Amino acid sequence: MEVHVTGGTGFVGSHLSNRLVERGHDVVAVSRNPDESPVEIDDSVERRGGDVTQSETLDFSGADAVVHLVALSPLVKPRGTTHHEVTAEGTRNVVEACDRDGVERLVHMSALGADSDGETAYIRAKGEAERAVAESSLDATVFRPSVIFGDGGDFVSFTKLLTTPYVTGLPGGGKTRFQPLYVGDLVGMLADALDEEHVGETYELGGPEPLTLAEMSRSVYEAEGRSLRVVPIPMPLAKVGLSLADPLPFVPMGSDQYRSLKFDNVVEGTNDIDAFGVTVDDLTTFDGYLGLE
Repeated sequence: MEVHVTGGTGFVGSHLSNRLVERGHDVVAVSRNPDESPVEIDDSVERRGGDVTQSETLDFSGADAVVHLVALSPLVKPRGTTHHEVTAEGTRNVVEACDRDGVERLVHMSALGADSDGETAYIRAKGEAERAVAESSLDATVFRPSVIFGDGGDFVSFTKLLTTPYVTGLPGGGKTRFQPLYVGDLVGMLADALDEEHVGETYELGGPEPLTLAEMSRSVYEAEGRSLRVVPIPMPLAKVGLSLADPLPFVPMGSDQYRSLKFDNVVEGTNDIDAFGVTVDDLTTFDGYLGLE
């Protein structure tokens, strides 16, 4: 099968491109910066330029399926563009290009909590993108993962950007819960989703255990041989500080990131990893990845 991956040289895309090659697929990595990737990509992967915000640059000719991964990180403020432009409008452009180039199969990366009426720009854009996929005629599968970690990713570095070693302040004491999912586990499920049995399904996915931001931050520093004591910053105070940071380009977080810390990012109900024959014991833990287990 020929599979085109938007964001194919990005964090998840690089890992997925390699996994698809291992599965025997022909892979085209579509990216705005096709020569750059955070991890080494197999030489057999064709790298093709394409910007999801400009539909005329997308070329899916020859593809049997498209895996759409492009989105801005929810962890930091966007620069020079918006979640709506990249995620919502970008997905509409991908759907349009699939129709134009005769592609019927789409695997779409969304996020837990995707809702066009959600509290953050990221969640709203993910909800709008899901609507564009649902309103299309494509044979689609939707993934809604929690935060993703692994080589080439920014989640571990984000926790260090947000904190300082030994003593740090975190909004609400860092009690917001996540269910971090290892990229190597996720890409196996994305590759499996190309099978017809997954058409029409939406999967909510998380890692083996919910962890608070404070717990993950402690683990990151423990892996470096340093300790961390978390001092709670009252949420109203954090709201004021991060709102004031909105216009400051050198401050990575703003009011949207504050709002994201008001609700947990965990699977509510069944973790759909079982749809791929995966159990919790098969998943890589956050501490295991950091070498703490």
